[in-house]
Amino acid sequence: MNIKIIATGKLKEKYLKDGIDEFMKRLTPYASVEIVELPAVEIKDEHLVQRALKEEGDKVLSFIKPQAYVITLEIGGKILSSEEFAQKIEMLTNDGISELVFVIGSSCGISSVVSERADFKLSFSKMTFLHQFARLMLIEQIYRAFKIIKHETYHK
Repeated sequence: MNIKIIATGKLKEKYLKDGIDEFMKRLTPYASVEIVELPAVEIKDEHLVQRALKEEGDKVLSFIKPQAYVITLEIGGKILSSEEFAQKIEMLTNDGISELVFVIGSSCGISSVVSERADFKLSFSKMTFLHQFARLMLIEQIYRAFKIIKHETYHK
């Protein structure tokens, strides 16, 4: 399976980069994973947030193929356990989905046009996390999902 993670905003913290690099390396036997990092649109006026989100959304959509299955990370998305997340990925694989795209919005959220394109909306929690943390959490959960699917040790 080909997995693409589209994330808005630059990841600056070394410890997050190191964690992501580690899980990217661990995922190599299970899937081809690509991270597309898009620059966040600079917002100089709070009244322009929706315009910035629209601009970010248009950029995100340009990286999504029409046949891709899209999962957005959204506050209002469905909360899944790690086992349920693994089942979702396994089901998509069994259904012949070859490209899975995850979208992480910027600190302002996710564009409505991207949300409308989503095939599934996922939430990690009712709590709010920095979008940079979401990237590390997502890549770790993808790795955990493949370990669960393959019945390999890691998940407890």
